Amino acid sequence: MATHRAPTSTQLAKEFPALTTYITGHDKCTGATTIQGYRPAEWKAVDNNGMAFNVAYTTSQFPLDMNDDRDITAHDKKLASGKLGLVSPGGTVLRYVDFAPGFESMMHRTTSIDYGIVLEGAIELILDSGEKQILQRGDSCVQRGTNHAWRNPSEQEWARVVYVLQDAQPVKVRGEVLGEDLGRSTGEVPASGNS
Repeated sequence: MATHRAPTSTQLAKEFPALTTYITGHDKCTGATTIQGYRPAEWKAVDNNGMAFNVAYTTSQFPLDMNDDRDITAHDKKLASGKLGLVSPGGTVLRYVDFAPGFESMMHRTTSIDYGIVLEGAIELILDSGEKQILQRGDSCVQRGTNHAWRNPSEQEWARVVYVLQDAQPVKVRGEVLGEDLGRSTGEVPASGNS
């Protein structure tokens, strides 16, 4: 039976359990695998508390160098800089996003391939063409450099989605290069710097 995990102080969606990221590695003396650390979620409210971000982990290169915990050091440095955009140039981002009831995010595009998986509630994908799709708990979306927004269709309940973003080459459509566009969040969310 699962134990109750009380929300963290920075968490807006108080009805959801707290999140923890567990980081594995190898014991330097024995070589045995171990959980070498854990990190409770630290949420950042965005867009007038309409959504909140928790960045669980980032990488900054491919292939990744995990020797001597170089990846952990790089991740910590990137978060401490306050300059992480939606995408980590040359790497990946593991981000949880909580969406307030009825909230619709900014229309935006990143130069990345994004895997989004609905963990709690439902979320509506809105494309700039006007096409829409409701994703239910457990559904996933592969976002391939398209201009899009997310809307929580519930007026009473929060939604939680986890995203993995990987840096990508800019998409070209009819000769036009489609770079990052943060919409109304320009300035509040740092530019990724990858396009």
